[in-house]
Amino acid sequence: MNELALAVPWLGKRNPQAARWLVIAIAIGAPLVAMMFGRTWVRVLDFALLYILLALGLNLVVGFAGLLDLGYIAFYAVGAYTAAFLASPHFDLHTPIWIVLPLAAFFAAMAGITLGFPVLRLRGDYLAIVTLGFGEIVRIFMNNLNYPINITNGPQGINSLDPIVLFGWDLSRNIQVTEELAINSLFLYYYFFLACVVGSIIFISRLQISRVGRAWAAMRDDELAAKAIGINTRNMKLLAFSLGATFGGVSGVLFGTFQGFVSPESFSLMESIAVLTMVVFGGMGNIAGAIVGAIILSALPEILRHLAVPVQQALFGHVLLDPEVLRMLLLSLAMILMMLLRPSGLIPANAKYSHIRYLKAKGVTE
Repeated sequence: MNELALAVPWLGKRNPQAARWLVIAIAIGAPLVAMMFGRTWVRVLDFALLYILLALGLNLVVGFAGLLDLGYIAFYAVGAYTAAFLASPHFDLHTPIWIVLPLAAFFAAMAGITLGFPVLRLRGDYLAIVTLGFGEIVRIFMNNLNYPINITNGPQGINSLDPIVLFGWDLSRNIQVTEELAINSLFLYYYFFLACVVGSIIFISRLQISRVGRAWAAMRDDELAAKAIGINTRNMKLLAFSLGATFGGVSGVLFGTFQGFVSPESFSLMESIAVLTMVVFGGMGNIAGAIVGAIILSALPEILRHLAVPVQQALFGHVLLDPEVLRMLLLSLAMILMMLLRPSGLIPANAKYSHIRYLKAKGVTE
């Protein structure tokens, strides 16, 4: 929360307390403002929160531990299909969400460890190729495990996933307050996803200043030096992969139950690249950067999708570029501009360790 408050232009440095309350007000009131333009934009905000969870999880691997992962979306798929297997008519199982979530997190963590073991000694391009291949293997498996035994229903996907039910409240149904006033289900999902995001931020911020977070930072900066001072880099890498995968698995469950349908097409390589772009664009190793990058690069394509067609028709009389092409163009331009102008991202990562905060509190500067 403090990082987000400090990132607010002008107000963040002059009055952090006011900036903090502004961030809270925006987070709570965003769906109310979006609803003025239609329910579609509230749904966009819901998906933006899911991308924030994905970006936070990938930031653990890429930003904190310094391990490149181009197959991160595979863990998203593991979580989504876990929900599809355990809470849908596909196997006629209807497991409560409180059981599906930890199971999906566990399976995703196991998938992260499975990926981590073969790549312990790989770096750079080789690590990127192996993780990319892992992501594609998972997607292809999901696409083909429908013969001779139908497990994933192949490219047709699995539909009619059970919605999230909290304390007897079905989040997929509107809550009727009065005869004229009802709370839309999109709002219910939004605030539940927001609670998950806030919990994740608190957990990651505590983790970042812990011994594990400092070990990741040392390993990211110089792995050989980290080994020399006694850090078990093998275990730290496996922990980074498994924890990052856990966030992906939880996000996959939320995605599947929210959308009610999962298919292999939702977990392509381009989705992995999109999430990685969000982390790099916002600022690697920085919680606020991952959040801002996810919000911008998940919302702007939707804005382009709604504006591109009418603008092109008004200017040229016909559509020259499909909105999906513009989305990929936006991601590509974002990466190029970041690498050229701000290699550290929109919000560069700062030192977050307790001893540095202590020195600054005492007035000691570098």
